[in-house]
Amino acid sequence: MSCIYSCSSTPSFFAPFVSSRSSRFALSSSNSRPRIHCALGGTVAEPKITTAAEPLLLNAVRGEDVERPPVWLMRQAGRYMKSYQIICEKYPSFRERSENVDLVVEISLQPWKVFKPDGVILFSDILTPLSGMNIPFDIVKGKGPVIFNPLGTAADVEQVREFVPEDSVPYVGEALTILRKEVDNKAAVLGFVGAPFTLASYVVEGGSSKHFTKIKRLAFSQPKVLHALLQKFATSMAKYIQFQADSGAQAVQIFDSWATELSPVDFEEFSLPYLKQIVDTVKQTHPHLPLILYASGSGGLLERLALTGVDVISLDWTVDMAEGRRRLGPNIAVQGNVDPGVLFGSKDFITNRINDTVRKAGRGKHILNLGHGIVVGTPEENVAHFFEVAKGLRY
Repeated sequence: MSCIYSCSSTPSFFAPFVSSRSSRFALSSSNSRPRIHCALGGTVAEPKITTAAEPLLLNAVRGEDVERPPVWLMRQAGRYMKSYQIICEKYPSFRERSENVDLVVEISLQPWKVFKPDGVILFSDILTPLSGMNIPFDIVKGKGPVIFNPLGTAADVEQVREFVPEDSVPYVGEALTILRKEVDNKAAVLGFVGAPFTLASYVVEGGSSKHFTKIKRLAFSQPKVLHALLQKFATSMAKYIQFQADSGAQAVQIFDSWATELSPVDFEEFSLPYLKQIVDTVKQTHPHLPLILYASGSGGLLERLALTGVDVISLDWTVDMAEGRRRLGPNIAVQGNVDPGVLFGSKDFITNRINDTVRKAGRGKHILNLGHGIVVGTPEENVAHFFEVAKGLRY
C-alpha cells in the first residue's frame, strides 16, 4: 500500500514517499488504524484524534493526529538574533537578563514574534536555582559558569539547601505566567531544568570541564557524598518542575548535558535513578505534563534514557533519526535532530536535511528541533528559512 500523504505548493518532504514499493516508509494494511513503519524497521504508535484547543506540540507528544511535526529550536532565543544583541549591550550581565521578569519575557518572546515556533521556551539557565541552594555562582562572558566555592566534601554537601522556587526564583514563575498569556495557546510554553548529575558536575568541577576528573574522583572514591548531593538536586528539581508547571509551563525539558560523560554502568548509578525519581515525583502531581529529556552525545544510552519514564527523548545529531526511532520503540515521542551546523549551509541544503529528518521520524510523536542549541554566529535568515520550511510541511 502506498503512502497517502498529500502536498501543496508549500515546502514538502513527501516526494520520496510516493512510490508504493520503493518508499522508505509504508503504511501497513490491516483492520486497525494505520501505523507508519520507519526506515530501520521500527514503528510509530497510531495517531489519535487531535484536540484543537491544545497547542500543536502537546498534541504531537501525546500521539494525536497532527497535520505536521511541531517545531522549535534549542537556544532559539539568544546571541544569533540582532534584537538579543541589542539587549546584551544594555544589560551585559547574563544573570541580570535571566533574573529580571521583564527582560526574561522580552527575550523569550523575541523568536516567537519573528518566527512563530510551536514552542516558546523560557529564557533562563539550568544553574539559576543554585543561589537558592546556597551555592554562589555567576555566568561570566567569555568564560561561562563559575562556581565560587566548588563542592568536594561531605561538609560541603551538608551546606547545600533544598530548593524552594517560590522563595528563590519568583521571577521565573511570574515570567512563565506572562508568557502563557502572551502566547495564548498558539504555541506551547516550555520550561526547563538541569538534571542532577549535570548540576553536580558544575558545582564539583567549579564550572565547565573537559575531562570531569573532579566529579569522577568524587563518584569513584566517595560515592556516598555524591549520592547525597544528587539526592538534594533530584528533590529540588522535581519541585522546580512542579513550580514551573503551576506557573504556566505546558511542557518541561530536562537537560542532562554531561550524563554522557558516564559509562553505561555509571549512568545507571549516578544519573538514571535520580532522573527516574524526578519523573515519578512530577507525574504524581502533574500526570499530563510532557517531560522531555535531552543528553548530548547520548547514542550509547538511548534505551537507558527511555527507562526514566519521560514522554520525549531529544536526540542529538550524532544519532540517525530512524535508528533512534527503532531503538526507542513506538510509545515514546522523539525530538530533534538536525545538526546545528546545517544552519550554516545553503537554503537547499537546510531544506533537504529537514526533509530527511522528518521522513525518518515518521508521522506523529515527533518534535522537529536541532540536535543541540543554535550556534553563535548562525545566520538569522537561515533560522527563518528553517522555520518557514518546517511550518510548510504536511503529513
